[in-house]
Amino acid sequence: MRLSRILMALTVGLAIVAVPTAAGAAQPQPPATTSTPQPPPDYPPATPSLTANPTTITIGETVVLTGTGFGPNEIVDIDVTVAPLAAAVPGQAPARRSDGTTVAMVKVDYSQPQPAPRHFTAQTDANGNFTVSYRPSDIGRITFTATGRTSGRTASTTITVLPKRKPHLPVTGDNLGTPLKVGGVLVGVGVVLMLTAFGWRRRQRFGMTR
Repeated sequence: MRLSRILMALTVGLAIVAVPTAAGAAQPQPPATTSTPQPPPDYPPATPSLTANPTTITIGETVVLTGTGFGPNEIVDIDVTVAPLAAAVPGQAPARRSDGTTVAMVKVDYSQPQPAPRHFTAQTDANGNFTVSYRPSDIGRITFTATGRTSGRTASTTITVLPKRKPHLPVTGDNLGTPLKVGGVLVGVGVVLMLTAFGWRRRQRFGMTR
């Protein structure tokens, strides 16, 4: 009798222990994830820019163009357009005639024998940057427009090309006439004095002087 009670108590205890284990095994388990993690989104591309140094030069000098923000290791096409300057050279006073009137200083073309190209290319580095030199052969406002062949990014900049300055102001017709007139009078006076001296010496040689 006592043995049967012990066996019954063991059976009940085992049953109580087995119930939570079976309940936990019966609960649905979350499905295992098999998808690979996605990479973070790319940052927006940098804004392309094109700068020139210096922005004002004299014909015959060289300008350095620097481009940034283009595609890495791509070819960039650069187009050149020229707009003429005003007839008078900015910042230079006009020439003045002897009568007080003025005449404007008109620019003179100092173009190079070989004209500079209106289209050329540059190669960017791994960061999308490039540096190239350009020597203009035209006087005026020159605009450079750079466009990446692969990225399609574009940027532009403008410089001013001035003519070479002359060492002296141009001489007008009135200014040239006045020195010629003064020089003619001086030459005439010199001739008269020379003839007078020659006649006086001749008279002195023949004893005609008193």
